[in-house]
Amino acid sequence: MHTAVDPLLALVLVINFLLLGTSRLRAAINGSAAQGVVLGILAVIVHGHLTVESLLVAGGAILAKSVLIPTLLHRAMREVAIRREIEPLIGFMPSMLLGAVGTGLALVFARTLPLAPQHTGSLLVPASLATVLTGFILLCTRRKAITQVVGYLILENGIFIMGLCLLEAMPFLVEIGVLLDLLVGIFVLGIIINHINREFSSLDTAHLSALKEE
Repeated sequence: MHTAVDPLLALVLVINFLLLGTSRLRAAINGSAAQGVVLGILAVIVHGHLTVESLLVAGGAILAKSVLIPTLLHRAMREVAIRREIEPLIGFMPSMLLGAVGTGLALVFARTLPLAPQHTGSLLVPASLATVLTGFILLCTRRKAITQVVGYLILENGIFIMGLCLLEAMPFLVEIGVLLDLLVGIFVLGIIINHINREFSSLDTAHLSALKEE
């Protein structure tokens, strides 16, 4: 495996902590975009040689994760005029502590798995599990719909990292299907964001409780 893989995965983990610790929506969107670039690079170098499949997956990942989706999120942020995540269900410091504990547990758990020889000792699996956990924390503990979309993106990034372990065995159409599913999900969430802002003049999803029957 290429020697640059683990440093890039370490960068993914650093971005995870930055996302858990920031209240600024713009920083969260830019962090997810930066992580998308790193994943695109990983898709090319993780197996140590270039293939058509890896180049196409990398190009698709960077285009979707780092250009198209962040552009849509920045546009949504400008339209609703919201800049910060206020009063999350779990604070920023506790979120970072949860992320740190989850990352440590992922490192321990990965050592117990029967991995292929080329992945033994690599950060691929631990980084994948830790990134999924980061996305889950953002998705479940943040109130702003835009931040929850970022959480969904980060969760999918973790799944993407796990898929890199199987890139040579996994059909290319499966990877394209993942990206298409992601795009569909983002467009649906964009529609939801628009309707929430129109009806409640806020992107705080806690206000959706007003829709419950009394």
